Amino acid sequence: MDIKILPGYYLLCYYMVLRFWDSLTISQKQAFVAWLFLSIPILFYLIIRFYPTFEAFYVSTVKWNILGNKKFIGINNFVKIINNEDFWIVLSNTVKYAVIGVPISLFLSFVIAYYLNEVTFGHETIRALYFIPFLTTAVAMAWVWRWLYQPVPIGYFNVILSWFGIPQQPFLKSVSQALYSIMAPAVWAGLGFQIIIFLAGLRAIPQSHLEASSIDGAGRLQVLWEILLPALRPTILFLTIVSTIGFLRIFDQVYSMSSDSAGGPLNSTKPLVLMIYESAFDEFKMGYAAALTVILFFILLAVSLVQLSLMKKWTQ
Repeated sequence: MDIKILPGYYLLCYYMVLRFWDSLTISQKQAFVAWLFLSIPILFYLIIRFYPTFEAFYVSTVKWNILGNKKFIGINNFVKIINNEDFWIVLSNTVKYAVIGVPISLFLSFVIAYYLNEVTFGHETIRALYFIPFLTTAVAMAWVWRWLYQPVPIGYFNVILSWFGIPQQPFLKSVSQALYSIMAPAVWAGLGFQIIIFLAGLRAIPQSHLEASSIDGAGRLQVLWEILLPALRPTILFLTIVSTIGFLRIFDQVYSMSSDSAGGPLNSTKPLVLMIYESAFDEFKMGYAAALTVILFFILLAVSLVQLSLMKKWTQ
C-alpha cells in the first residue's frame, strides 16, 4: 500500500467509527462499552481455560515425551490406563477422599456454625480463628500435621495416646491409616470457608419463621429438621459441589505428607492428580498424563452435573 494513502485510510476508518458510534442509542452505547470491558476477561478465560482443555484432549491421543515428536496412537493411552492396576488403586483412593471427606467436613462445619450462630460474646473472634486454616498455605499446614504424626517424643498425637496407655500408631507409615491421616488436615483446612457459608445461610433465614415455631412450641430438633435444614438446601448443595471437586483434586497434602511424596506407603494415599503429576513430570509421559487428565475431567464433569441437577430439584 502506498504510504501517502495511509493517512486518508485512517481518517476514513475513524470517520466510519464515529458514524457508527453516533448511530447508537444511549442504552446501546452502554451495552457496547460493557461488552468491550467484558471481552478482555472472556478472551483471557478462553485462552487460559479452554485452550489447555482442548490441547489435553489432543495430547491424550499421542505418544510424546516433551523433547521428541508427537506420534499419534489413538486410544492406546486410555487402554494402558484401564489395564494398569495402579490406576484402579489410585481411582479408589480418590473416591475415598471425596466420599468420606465431604460428609465429615459438611457435618463438622454445620455443627460448628449452628452453635456459633447462637454465640454473642466473641463471635467475630471465634469465627476468625476457624477461618485461619483456610488462609494458611496447604503445604505449610501439611508439614505441621506431618510433624504431629511423628513417633514419641516428637509427635503430639502419639504423646497424647501414651498418656492413656494406648500404643503408638504409625499413622502416615500405615497402609490402613495413612489415607485417613492425610484426609484429616484436608477436612480441617476447609472448615473455615464452610463455616462462613453456613453462617451466612443461617442468618438469611427469616426470624419470623423461628419465632412462629417457638410460639407453636416446636423443640430444637423439630426446628432444625423442619425449618433450618430445608432452608439450607441450596447452601448444602453448593458446599457439597465445591467440597467434592476439592477432594477429587486433592494434591498438596498428599504430596507433602506421604512417604517420599509418592502417595505411599504402597500407593495407599495416591490420588489421581498426583498420578498425573508423576506421569508428566517424573516419567515424561505427556500423552499418558493427558489421558489421565481427560478421565479426571469427565469425572468432575459428571459429579458436577449430577449435583447441579439435584440442586435444581431440591430448590424448586
